[in-house]
Amino acid sequence: MQKLTRCKWVTADPIYVDYHDTEWGVSVHNDKKLFEFLILEGAQAGLSWLTVLKKRANYQKCFDDFVVEKVARYSPAKIDKLLQNEGIIRNRLKVTSAVGNARAVLAVQKEWGTFAKYIWHFVDGATLQNNRRSFSQIPARTEISDKMSKDLKKRGFKFVGSTICYAFMQAVGMVNDHTMDCFCHQKAIVKKNRKKETS
Repeated sequence: MQKLTRCKWVTADPIYVDYHDTEWGVSVHNDKKLFEFLILEGAQAGLSWLTVLKKRANYQKCFDDFVVEKVARYSPAKIDKLLQNEGIIRNRLKVTSAVGNARAVLAVQKEWGTFAKYIWHFVDGATLQNNRRSFSQIPARTEISDKMSKDLKKRGFKFVGSTICYAFMQAVGMVNDHTMDCFCHQKAIVKKNRKKETS
C-alpha cells in the first residue's frame, strides 16, 4: 500500500493525522462550525494546535456544541464554572472572549444574514488556491488576514489577531495551504474543478 504524503507539520499522532486528512482546508460555510473554529483558534494562542485538538471534545461539551445563541447567554457564574473544568484551557480572558465573540457573531448575523457570508466575503466567497512547494513558504499572516483581523476587532471580537485569523482561514478552507506534495492539495483542486463542471 502506497504511503500518503502529507504536509510536513503533521505529526504521527492519529488525532493530528485525522484532522489534517479530513478537516484542515475543507471549506466550512456553517455558522456553528465557523464559530467553533474561531473559538478554538483563539484558545490555541500561545499553545500547540494538538493541545487544542485533544481538548476539542470537551470544548464541544462545555460550550453547548458551540451553539452561538446559547454561548452568547453565558453569565459570569457560568464562566466561573467553566474555569473549574480541566477539560478546557482555563484562561479567563480566552473563556470570556468566547462569550463576547458569540454575541459579536449574533450582531454580524443581523447585519449580513449569516456569519459565513460575512467571513467568506474576505475571499470573495471562494477558496484561494495556493501552490506552496514547502512548509517554509506558508506565511503566518497575509494582507487579507490583516484586513479580517482589523474588521473583527472593530466589531468587538477578541483573540483575533492577524496570525490567528490566517490560521482560521486555513482551517476552514478559505485558503488551500496544503503543500503541493501533499495528497490533500490535489484533492482540493479536484473538488474545485468538479464544482466548475457542474455549475
